[in-house]
Amino acid sequence: MKKTLQLLSVALLMFGSTFAQVKWSADPAHTNARFSIEHLGISFVDGEFTKVSGGVDAKNDKDFNGAAIAFDIDVNSINTRIEARDGHLKSPDFFNAAKYGTMSLKSVSFTKVKGNQYKLVADLTIKDVTKRVTFNVVQNGGIITDPWGKTRAGFTAKTSINRMDFNLSYNDKLPSGVPAVGNTVEIVINTELVKG
Repeated sequence: MKKTLQLLSVALLMFGSTFAQVKWSADPAHTNARFSIEHLGISFVDGEFTKVSGGVDAKNDKDFNGAAIAFDIDVNSINTRIEARDGHLKSPDFFNAAKYGTMSLKSVSFTKVKGNQYKLVADLTIKDVTKRVTFNVVQNGGIITDPWGKTRAGFTAKTSINRMDFNLSYNDKLPSGVPAVGNTVEIVINTELVKG
């Protein structure tokens, strides 16, 4: 009986370890969400959200295939280097930051394509709209141990969205009919993850 209980305990431990999650947290000093959008039909304006938090739950500590991902972005951390423009972007014309202060990204799937390339399918919530978006993701440089003994991994994720799909509805036009602000937003998310 004692031997049976020991075997059962070992089996349960092995079964549990198979499904153990490895937690990775985004390093806030090395994580941001960048964007660029066409301006007046002739150039592009870029900026970033400097406060991005979240993390990844991986199935093991060697690979991120099948990982669960969740990030929050502080809308009020927007920075385009022009205070007046940042204020306009926080207004109801765009993000309405007073009412919707957080954007969120939650993975539906995270699949290795080949080598260091992944495809992320995620639900992106901006204001009161949630839509499914696909990102192309590259893992930069594998998994390393930093000079302070922490285990790190870095990723860059890219996609584009139509801002009108998320009720970012500012729509001024030039006399020629060209939109003052384009509809397509190019998005780049950079993150350094720290294990544990």
